[in-house]
Amino acid sequence: MAQFDRVYQYKAIFQRRKSISKQYLLSTLEISEATFKRDLDKMRDVYNYDIVYDRFANAYKLQNESASYELPGLMFSQQELLALLTIQNMITELEPGLLGPKLQPLQERLADLLASEGLDATALTKRVRAVHAGKRRLTLKCFQALAQATLERKQVRVQHYNRQRDETTDRVISPQQLVHYRDNWYVDAWCHLRNKLLNFSVDAIVQCDILPEAAKELSQKDIRIVMQSGYGIFGGEAHHWAKLKFSAVRARWVQAEEWHPEQQGTINEDGSYTLEFPYSDERELLGDILRFGADVEVLGPPSLRQSTQRAVEQLSDMYALDSP
Repeated sequence: MAQFDRVYQYKAIFQRRKSISKQYLLSTLEISEATFKRDLDKMRDVYNYDIVYDRFANAYKLQNESASYELPGLMFSQQELLALLTIQNMITELEPGLLGPKLQPLQERLADLLASEGLDATALTKRVRAVHAGKRRLTLKCFQALAQATLERKQVRVQHYNRQRDETTDRVISPQQLVHYRDNWYVDAWCHLRNKLLNFSVDAIVQCDILPEAAKELSQKDIRIVMQSGYGIFGGEAHHWAKLKFSAVRARWVQAEEWHPEQQGTINEDGSYTLEFPYSDERELLGDILRFGADVEVLGPPSLRQSTQRAVEQLSDMYALDSP
């Protein structure tokens, strides 16, 4: 145990007991007498602990127990430092250039603290890797403005590009929450143009200006019902239940996955796996079904099965060999 960590242990022990023998401290902290002497000096000289030795009791006591003996500054144990540095590195990997510049001073400070404990922060960050697939580039200025407006509860005027309709609209929104989903950022917001709660892809927002007006507030319950009851990123209250049957081989992976918080799974006698869950919009779900190819069959509802059949037929026609 590093001396830095033992400071916490000493603090806890002296708060629990009024009189502590040296042997108890050596045994509890698993340290030598020489280490104990160095620790005692540091506790007294650096952290201002008024620890005295009582010859009659043959024990150490903390004088003035009512005094506040808080450790100076914000301090962490080795495990806490490692966790913080790992999380910080993952955030930077999550969106390089987005939060990196703001987090760099913290990363340098954490690295210095770890170095004082004999740990190499650089070696640690090399062992943490985030792999991205299908991540779309977004405008840093827009993301920062949306994040600020979300936290400060302000309305935002945006220009939003709708890829499906190939059109751009000006609208005012009240951001409710930012969502990171499948390597991309989205904002759930009340749209004052449509007068309803909608989901916007942040990379599709080409202009963003924070307004002085307060954002329209929605309860977390309402947001959850509208935006999170369906499947994937698409909002809307779920009115359908998908029923998918995966092959025995593919079932080994799928049965360990969460497709929806309310999903129901059944392992069949032949080793196949039946998965059922609610959804509101089939577009993203259809794409996920198709990526499994012949390893999944849509059992219901009929509308989803028919959509899958049409997509398979279109693919078959597209890749059909030319007649000789």
